[in-house]
Amino acid sequence: MSLNADTISQQSLPKHIAIIMDGNGRWAQSRNRPRTYGHKKGVDAVRSAVQFCSKLKIESLTLFAFSSENWRRPEDEVSTLMDLFLFVLTKEVKKLHKNNVKLNVIGEISRFPSSLQERVQAAHVLTENNTGLQLNIAANYGGRWDIMQAAQKLAMQASEGKIQPSDITEEAITKQLSMAHQSELDLLIRTGGDCRISNFLLWQAAYAELYFTDTLWPDFNEEAFAEAIACYVSRERRFGCTGDQIKELLAVSKVTS
Repeated sequence: MSLNADTISQQSLPKHIAIIMDGNGRWAQSRNRPRTYGHKKGVDAVRSAVQFCSKLKIESLTLFAFSSENWRRPEDEVSTLMDLFLFVLTKEVKKLHKNNVKLNVIGEISRFPSSLQERVQAAHVLTENNTGLQLNIAANYGGRWDIMQAAQKLAMQASEGKIQPSDITEEAITKQLSMAHQSELDLLIRTGGDCRISNFLLWQAAYAELYFTDTLWPDFNEEAFAEAIACYVSRERRFGCTGDQIKELLAVSKVTS
């Protein structure tokens, strides 16, 4: 079956995409640079991914920026990641707001420095009424933590007599999870070559399509992203789709937007 941009536009592109952004350190080391240099280059890839999803009118993009396990990394690397996160929140949020992007930072941010927590709150307030892409940054996030905090909320409600144990259903748990009011996760991408989801969105990824690529995160450009979405479309619709056709759809979007 032959597909063109018009045909694909009538199909169901993923509404919610999540990415495990892996490979920054290896990218830098292959160039004889410190791992922290790779994290800084990874910010450019984040910017590109956000622009790509906005152009394709994807509803939600969730990026795994800092897992709850990342605290085990060398102290100087963790410090650099914190500084980089603060820098991005300071410098990039106004651009996101200008482009109608709503920013949500999900995870247990209480462990972060107070200055970073304040920036997170300010970013939420600035962008809360935006109606474009929902950009979720998972920071100090873990899938088990997400399920645990949902269970704790429901257990508290049960102990207060507000609900019965029988009221704790899958739907009730889902409503207490991060991003409960966004579209269900459709596509989970991991860059860097590993084929695991590393405690990311465990509940939300139950029925998501999984896409693993050897491409390191700083090299995950528009072409690589288009190939990932083309693979998703092929799986969902059971017929072939290419990255070039996704890029054609992107070109049409640029003309009509």
